[in-house]
Amino acid sequence: MVIMSVNIAWEKYLASRDEAARRQLILHYLPLVKHLAGRLAVKLPAFIPKEDLEGYGVIGLMEALDKFDPAMGSSFDTYAYHRIRGAMLDEVRRQNWLPRTTWQKFQAVKSTRERLEREQGKVVSDELLAKEMGITTEELHRLLGHGSRMYWQSLDEELTGLDGSSVSKLDTVEDAGSPDPLSIVEEKENKRLLTLAIEKLGQRDKLILSLYYWEGLTLKEIGRVLEVSESRVCQLHAQVMKKLRHTLQEMICC
Repeated sequence: MVIMSVNIAWEKYLASRDEAARRQLILHYLPLVKHLAGRLAVKLPAFIPKEDLEGYGVIGLMEALDKFDPAMGSSFDTYAYHRIRGAMLDEVRRQNWLPRTTWQKFQAVKSTRERLEREQGKVVSDELLAKEMGITTEELHRLLGHGSRMYWQSLDEELTGLDGSSVSKLDTVEDAGSPDPLSIVEEKENKRLLTLAIEKLGQRDKLILSLYYWEGLTLKEIGRVLEVSESRVCQLHAQVMKKLRHTLQEMICC
């Protein structure tokens, strides 16, 4: 990939919407995405990992590039800041099904546990945590249970390999005989199904498809965006395609 300066990239992109310039700008502004994701992550429970926030933020960054108009008078940094942060918060709100009061209690559990562990220098028991918060251990377990259910609904469980890489359980078994989702759509002559199937995917899966098929990034470049290895991107891509196969087969059968 040809590396150009940011100023030249902006000139080319604003003049002709040059795709190479667009990719260069995306990579240039990734630190802003990481900065915002880091600030937001400390306020959220662990079921929404920082890498997911970064994925939502990259989508917001791409939308900001597409919609930015210098004639509006504001700098791109200011404009992108609000678009990126808004994209992250929108997805967090979409995933958060808990009532506000329960959410606030869950946040209180998280902050109280962290404070006690800093003060005592060790993992605290549920009994001590409940006593500190003025609730029973049963109430504490109910709150933790809410968080656990949110985790399972939000993320695929991952397994850690011997080399330290993480792989989804869904990615450990490959159905080599399953037809390619694009072939299914072509055979049925109904591209609408593919659009509907993609809409059912999570934000990170959509991001991978967008970067690979629409933005034209290589697996290595996508790895730079997601801050994972090229082999991990390959695994994630295979996982997305498997999900599409399954969703399309269900839609066609119905």
